[in-house]
Amino acid sequence: MLKLISGDITRTRADVIVNAANSSLLGGGGVDGAIHRAGGGAILRECMEIVASRGSCPPGEAVITTAGKLPAKHVIHTVGPVWHGGMYNEDKLLADAYTNSLKLAVKYGAGTIAFPNISTGVYNFPKERAARIAITAVREFLKTDKSLTEVLFVCFDRENHQIYERLLNV
Repeated sequence: MLKLISGDITRTRADVIVNAANSSLLGGGGVDGAIHRAGGGAILRECMEIVASRGSCPPGEAVITTAGKLPAKHVIHTVGPVWHGGMYNEDKLLADAYTNSLKLAVKYGAGTIAFPNISTGVYNFPKERAARIAITAVREFLKTDKSLTEVLFVCFDRENHQIYERLLNV
């Protein structure tokens, strides 16, 4: 079931929350910084171990860590694409970020997952386009995998919430 909520993803009760990470996985601004601050040092330590063992995380890919002090069990860190006018496969990379996050959540036994609005902040992906891609990717995944009981779209800002509200018909 798809659900839309407004608020701070760091306070969302779900088995897994998704972090709109940068490829270094070492925290940053926006959602990424908020998750690292609220979750504490355990998240950063695990991210550093991942980078040390496999290198940076490219756009469209996802990795999983503890959730530290957050109410979730795990954080999935996915890297969305930076918007360059749609000329560099950005749509597919964004869809992959959602799909790979969902696959990882299922692999780790999650029943619920919460997504922020990936790539719509400093990466400048057009918000409506990103929302359409997110919803389509999640719906396509849920057609073939029934293990997730709830997928939350957590919108921090009013504009994204209104876009999702309209696209989800809620």
